[in-house]
Amino acid sequence: MRPDDWSLTEDVDVFLARAGDFLRSRPGRHVMQLTWAERVRARGAEAFGDEAPVFGVLERAGEVHATFYRLPPRGLGLSPLTPEQADSLAARLAALGYSLPSVSADHSTATAFAGAWQRHTGATPELRDTRLRLYRLGTLTPPEPPPAGRSRVLGEQDLEEVMFWCGEFAEAVGEVVSLDAGSWAGTRFADKRYTLWETPDGTPVSVAGMNPSIGGQIQVDIVYTPARLRGRGYAAAVTAEVSRAALAAGAREVVLFADLSNPTSNALYQRLGYRTLADWGLYDFTGAEAT
Repeated sequence: MRPDDWSLTEDVDVFLARAGDFLRSRPGRHVMQLTWAERVRARGAEAFGDEAPVFGVLERAGEVHATFYRLPPRGLGLSPLTPEQADSLAARLAALGYSLPSVSADHSTATAFAGAWQRHTGATPELRDTRLRLYRLGTLTPPEPPPAGRSRVLGEQDLEEVMFWCGEFAEAVGEVVSLDAGSWAGTRFADKRYTLWETPDGTPVSVAGMNPSIGGQIQVDIVYTPARLRGRGYAAAVTAEVSRAALAAGAREVVLFADLSNPTSNALYQRLGYRTLADWGLYDFTGAEAT
């Protein structure tokens, strides 16, 4: 696999025209590629920083084998790669003088690229402590019986409530983000549809969101219940409702990420019918050519 088999572009439409069919052929495994490309297409590249995004396609004899994206100052996101493909990409980016703060992908791909980047640039990779697992829905199995209450889909008139719940979620997971009416449209939370689980008296107790349908796939993101209200089945009920809505919307695949350090949530998703698709890895780079 030669480094020059990788072609790069700053134009997301060119990227999707060349790689769209490939990405949609396995939408679950390409969830991040599809999601971020669609966000750039919908919002414009300038919404994500001063530097232009970069998209890449590995293509030989007219056939696409892999892709990547980078939205500076964020790190590199990769589709599944073989070690040879990872090495050819690292060589290509190093030859072009790229600096990378991090890489994220399925664990084996991220590990292969991290090693290749170290060989080609001298940068030191460090695996983050956060360990994620990507799940794909098999047969949805809602909780029986569900907790008392009902689900409620939030609309445009519920922006204040949506921002409150997203802010609570962000704080709980250590995500630093400013959420107010002025900044909302530029956040990763803005393009989701949210559902609350409410107790019989109308008190909201849990929230789940889902991304728009992209390439026949919908990602469930986020799921959050305040600590004081956990263990009562609220997260299971609201996740089941959102999963059901994704299927009703025509999704061929429904996926979600879970933090492996939380065995409770992982067990919950498995009870609902979610099955492991891939473990995820994220490496930070320091020294040498890294920024």
